[in-house]
Amino acid sequence: MHNCCPSQRQVNGLNNVLNRHPWWRDAVIYQVYVRSFLDSTGDGIGDLAGVRAGLPYLKKLGVDGIWLSPFYPSPQHDHGYDVAGYCDVDPLFGDLAEFDLLTAAARRLGMKVLLDIVPNHCSDEHPWFRQALAAAPGSRERGRFHFADGRGPDGSEPPNNWHSMFGGPAWTRVTEADGRPGQWYLHMFAPEQPDWNWRTPEVAAEFDQVLRFWLDRGVDGFRVDVAAGLFKHPELPDSPDPEADARTRDSVNPLAWNQPEVHDVWRHWRAVCEEYTARDGRERLLVGEVSVPTARDHALYVRPDELHQAFFFDLLSAPWNADAFRKVIGEAMQDIAGTGSTVTWVLNNHDQVRTVTRYGEPTPEGSGLGAARARAAALLMLALPGAAYIYQGEELGLPEVVDLPDDVLTDPIFRRTGSRARIRDGCRVPLPWSGQASPFGFTSGAEGARPWLPQPDYFAEYATDRALADTRSFWHLYRDGLQLRSRLPQLGDGALEWLDTPPGVLGFVRGDGLNRGDGLVCAVNFGTAPTPAPVSGTPLLASGPCPAGVLPGSTAAWWINDL
Repeated sequence: MHNCCPSQRQVNGLNNVLNRHPWWRDAVIYQVYVRSFLDSTGDGIGDLAGVRAGLPYLKKLGVDGIWLSPFYPSPQHDHGYDVAGYCDVDPLFGDLAEFDLLTAAARRLGMKVLLDIVPNHCSDEHPWFRQALAAAPGSRERGRFHFADGRGPDGSEPPNNWHSMFGGPAWTRVTEADGRPGQWYLHMFAPEQPDWNWRTPEVAAEFDQVLRFWLDRGVDGFRVDVAAGLFKHPELPDSPDPEADARTRDSVNPLAWNQPEVHDVWRHWRAVCEEYTARDGRERLLVGEVSVPTARDHALYVRPDELHQAFFFDLLSAPWNADAFRKVIGEAMQDIAGTGSTVTWVLNNHDQVRTVTRYGEPTPEGSGLGAARARAAALLMLALPGAAYIYQGEELGLPEVVDLPDDVLTDPIFRRTGSRARIRDGCRVPLPWSGQASPFGFTSGAEGARPWLPQPDYFAEYATDRALADTRSFWHLYRDGLQLRSRLPQLGDGALEWLDTPPGVLGFVRGDGLNRGDGLVCAVNFGTAPTPAPVSGTPLLASGPCPAGVLPGSTAAWWINDL
């Protein structure tokens, strides 16, 4: 058994560490969607060896670390978020020896490694769920999940009116050992992803062992999937707003999300991480996927004894509007940074439409406008106080692939609803690395190897070899912004002071600010017409052509100048 109570010597060591600036407060982490990053075996699916081969590219880009999407044993109904075993590597992606090589290579390059841990649900092929199906109602095995009798005289109706985030009811009925229709089990996502019952102590104890398994292998922390989930209302009553629950991928059911007991889990996990930190001085990070109604709710998850950070999705979902951006940034700085944590900014991830497409408009000029806005948003995010996460391919300016044929779509949302609305395959198409035709260097196999999702011909324009050769590319904008962020004391952690700006322009100063005149100024013109720049002189960095004294439309710029 592991002791979760550090000794006084460990506590003293931890206090010494915490008196220093923790690395995670202003880190920039690159999200690696493993199956779409780089394929080393020729099977058309990215793998851990491919990630290891790509580390020098990421080091050159300038990120501080990587977050790996799930690579655990899984039947891949939701591409690894249906976990069949939490302490191993699926042969599709490699093995534990390859994982160890990857973490060692990252450490040599000074890069952190975060794993994606999935505590809300597992795979229906997980051994414990298989045991639950074979066991009787009311058994210990079924108590690890949410099994319940159905409603109606023959139990043929689901136990309540909850809906799955992937569409349809959140319940599936099982066939009992004697062949008769039996109980129902809860799955807030796909039927192949049964929800754990965190009110059963065995579940918490099992995840303790999972955390320690990977921490003992040297990881630097975890991205926690569905961190506002885990606990459901103990009586599983009907939702008060069943129509709202039916809106796929909206965390609106207050009985299934954001239950108060979940905070005890994060306090315990934080204590486990601090135990390891006390041993060797290396801070471990917990960053949560937290979908809650307000920034104030969000702040409860990042109190000093809970998660270190949680993704702030309000920036991602904000419309391209200066007032909207200022509102969400201001709320985050007031409510989240006020806890002593830092805001964790994100513009995109593996569940969202790519930024270039999201910011575009349905006009012939829309794609160019989307690219300009995405470049401006990148500079804005990198100038904000706190940490930032970059989804793979954003540094290339990749657009969403919106015309994938139905027969290649793999998203369970499509399988559950029959609709292409809000499906996520378009942002998961494998990266283009080189060349003029698919597979664009993604797979190293024999000629004719096909990526698991087809790459469009126009990906040639976005390949990394072309991006690195073109100093005007998205890649160079990200690289230059990251280099300045690492060198300039005004950026990263710290405060923000708003500037008075014309309508449609957002501006703020970082660092010592207006008193000494050496703060870094960031301004974004959300309109399409040029406006006077808030600072005289040539920008230090800009998302597009930006002459002195002018801030063009759909452009962001940084200055250090006498205000």
